[in-house]
Amino acid sequence: MASRPSKKLRVERDTMGEMHVPGDALFGASTQRAVLNFPVSGRPIPVEVLKAFVHLKWACAEANAEFGQVAKGKTRKIISACRQLLKGLDGKDEKPSSWWQDQFPIDVFQTGSGTSTNMNMNEVISNLACLASGSKLGSRDPIHPNDHVNQGQSSNDTFPTAMQIAGVTSIHSDLIPALKELSKQLHAKAAAWDSIVKTGRTHLQDATPIRLGQEFGGFAAQIDYGILRAERAAKRLAENLPIGGTAVGTGINTHSKFGRSVAAELTSRLKISFKEAENHFEAQATRDCVVEASGSLKTIAVSLSKIANDIRWLSSGPRCGIGELSLPAIQPGSSIMPGKVNPVICESVMQVACEVVGNDTAITMGGFGGTGSLLQLNVAMPLMSYNLQESIALLANASSILAEKAIKGLEVNEETATNFVERSLMMCTTLAPVIGYEESARLAKEAFASGATIRELAHSKNVAHPDHINSALDARAMTGTSKPKRASSKTKKRKAATKR
Repeated sequence: MASRPSKKLRVERDTMGEMHVPGDALFGASTQRAVLNFPVSGRPIPVEVLKAFVHLKWACAEANAEFGQVAKGKTRKIISACRQLLKGLDGKDEKPSSWWQDQFPIDVFQTGSGTSTNMNMNEVISNLACLASGSKLGSRDPIHPNDHVNQGQSSNDTFPTAMQIAGVTSIHSDLIPALKELSKQLHAKAAAWDSIVKTGRTHLQDATPIRLGQEFGGFAAQIDYGILRAERAAKRLAENLPIGGTAVGTGINTHSKFGRSVAAELTSRLKISFKEAENHFEAQATRDCVVEASGSLKTIAVSLSKIANDIRWLSSGPRCGIGELSLPAIQPGSSIMPGKVNPVICESVMQVACEVVGNDTAITMGGFGGTGSLLQLNVAMPLMSYNLQESIALLANASSILAEKAIKGLEVNEETATNFVERSLMMCTTLAPVIGYEESARLAKEAFASGATIRELAHSKNVAHPDHINSALDARAMTGTSKPKRASSKTKKRKAATKR
């Protein structure tokens, strides 16, 4: 079990007076005051945002050293503390990562600017540097949380920057790889099943034939476009960092090249191209880039739900449904019906999609003027950062389980799929140019009433020459010549350009 701060207390002061703080906690009075002020949900700031904050504070320390804003000896202590903190949050320290995360106890439903979390981070880094220097917790000597760790910064530009860094890194490290694996599995099925002709369906009613490979090629294309959307979302977040704008976008109390230097340092360390915002007043007064990114995530969620739901329908049965596909049996489906197996992975993915759409609604509301954005600052940033990170994580995990536990082991019941084609009343569609639309419709109605196939009736009624009937009712020919393809070279070039 993770260790917790002891019950022994120490007394610290902030600008509002004394505050009792857990004796061995790395945070200080400002953090403890926020803990008491916001006992709302029990949900802390996501660890991905905390890590992004550490990288940001490290980059800010480098910039302050470069411009002589903080003595190099002090910046080295800040950087050393950041390195130790990252190691702890990554679980590479002797204390478990949960202990380190406990040092950031403030609820996500806090001050809308994220000031409490920014000060929480400043205090933890300050105290780590003080301990390394032989000073006591809370001494603020030799590293002060405001004067040194927060030099040249404001909560108003650090929190939005950290939430964007977190979004970018999570999209690149988690979501895009998961989507690529799902795309790979779908393309493999599309290629393997391209020769299987089955009936299409629109409005849940029989339609003209389609090849199973074409159907899965459509699924694969949805995910390929999803990858492009994820890449574009990450790019937009990365190229619009608010850092350097400080309080209201004017850059007061910081060096004019501070934001540019921080972005360059982040680019060097995280191997992702970051840029200072071209317009700090837009970057801080709004969270439009986050709303935009969330919209892309919502679209990916819709794609995943469509794929999962279609596969769920096609695998319905096994005897009294469509039954063209068989999902892997991974768990019993009923506590009362023996032998029942349900499409549980599809259902899980569809629930994830619902949650992501809900998260997008919360992010959209957070971005609205009057709800989240107020003149020179958005005041719903912790909420937006939490939901953005959750959406990225949910989509990455859902994509992974869909690929590994559903698509990879998915099987086709070829006889069932092909038998449906000959029985389909919509086979009459290609007879319409031969015998006319109304005659074809009458043929379909009679076939439905009698139980005969379109082919059988067409021949028995001599509606056309037998060769013309057979040629018109060639199901394979009805599906065209297109084969499922991966992204074209033009699309790949767009992908490469997006990454750059």
